[in-house]
Amino acid sequence: MQCQSCKQNMATIHLTEINGGQRHEMHLCEACAQQQGLAVKNQIPLNELLSTLLAVQAQHYPGSGSDDMIVDDAECPHCGMTLKRFRKELLLGCGADYEVFDKALRPIIRKSQAGNTVHRGKVPSKVPTDTKKHIELLNLRKRLDAAVKAENYETAAKLRDEINHLQ
Repeated sequence: MQCQSCKQNMATIHLTEINGGQRHEMHLCEACAQQQGLAVKNQIPLNELLSTLLAVQAQHYPGSGSDDMIVDDAECPHCGMTLKRFRKELLLGCGADYEVFDKALRPIIRKSQAGNTVHRGKVPSKVPTDTKKHIELLNLRKRLDAAVKAENYETAAKLRDEINHLQ
């Protein structure tokens, strides 16, 4: 797909914005995105990052006891994936692998995602303040619903207060 701005280069950045129920898409090349003030970060491909982290990772976490040993031959009951096979293929077999291999994957995910282990989506740096506020309110409401369902009323009260403060 061609860049919608310069109409010369291939679009590598794809933005989707929804305003008032209307979906607007913009497809830009890296140069045009930078000219428009959109932050473009060069990222290491995830497969390359994972293979590097796995190669360096010790057999157990520093300071942990032998109970926390990472077992290479542990197998997912759903798809048969093992950590040993994951290190070779750099792909998980199914969604259940995230739970089965949680102890081994969590530090890798944390390192590759700047300390985050929960997906929160992406928001371009030049998004208007009211849009960022709206996104934050949606996330807080979602967390509030989860806290109420889990009957964690103390957390729910704090989230309710945060929502009221933002509004």
